Amino acid sequence: MQTTILHPVSFTGVGLHSGVPVTMTVRPARADAGIWFRRTDRIEGDRLIRASWDTVVPSRLCTLVANADGNTVSTIEHIMAALAGCGIHNALIEIDGPEVPILDGSAACFVAKLIPAGLRQLARPVRTLQILAPVEVRQGEAVARLEPADTFEIDFRIDFEDAAIGRQAKTLNMANGAFVRELASSRTFCRQADVDAMRARGLALGGTLDNAVVVDGDRVLSPGGLRFADEPVRHKMLDALGDLFLAGGPILGRYVGNRAGHAMTNSLLRAVFAQPRSHVWVESTPLAGRKLPGVGVTLADLPRAV
Repeated sequence: MQTTILHPVSFTGVGLHSGVPVTMTVRPARADAGIWFRRTDRIEGDRLIRASWDTVVPSRLCTLVANADGNTVSTIEHIMAALAGCGIHNALIEIDGPEVPILDGSAACFVAKLIPAGLRQLARPVRTLQILAPVEVRQGEAVARLEPADTFEIDFRIDFEDAAIGRQAKTLNMANGAFVRELASSRTFCRQADVDAMRARGLALGGTLDNAVVVDGDRVLSPGGLRFADEPVRHKMLDALGDLFLAGGPILGRYVGNRAGHAMTNSLLRAVFAQPRSHVWVESTPLAGRKLPGVGVTLADLPRAV
């Protein structure tokens, strides 16, 4: 069945790129509502923005959604991953600024509050996007692909010249709390040279060594080092889960990413929906529903509760 949360939960922090302090509250929503943002700080125009693949607009380094009146919310990928990974299909997210707070750079802070808030089943089955035929997008050496599978799987590969990252690969079946156990606490990462370049362009103004893994060659500059030896590829998988949840529901299929990022994952969803024979929306049976992310997840699944 579809789910929402029982009680509102709030988060306060700064945006990674804007550096703007913001408070965000995730509230329960009715069945079939999906995920929406509401800009509580805006006075004019439509303040509601649907979290959907077709409301994404081009943005560097993050996922940004906008409505027809130009109201936007950026860096939504971590909260979207947390909702997907906890099996929350409907929510209204009120936010008083332009960017979701970065918190510790992972989705763990979101998960640590969403699970205790409790989940409420709604009297509607979950609509699942079943992939029927492979769809792929490419950009140079980067590839993003969705292909048929009986469950939802993510297979990701990255390759960075910095020895602290290097080549990493990981594959996960996302059922039964795998997101919370394996991915939720992995943090966003970047190279020190990229940080310097971004700040010169007025980006990453809220970034610190406490909310991102920063590397320089073979050194990890963030205090405490990595949470996992392969934390960077795990975080790319976290991002992919959040971006794929913009399809409008969970996916039954296998996502393959090679050097892919936010823009490529959105391009992939656009390619899927441009090919009607590549997919079908199905109402999940109780048996099929147990294969989806978030089923039976508890706080004990979170390796680094915050």
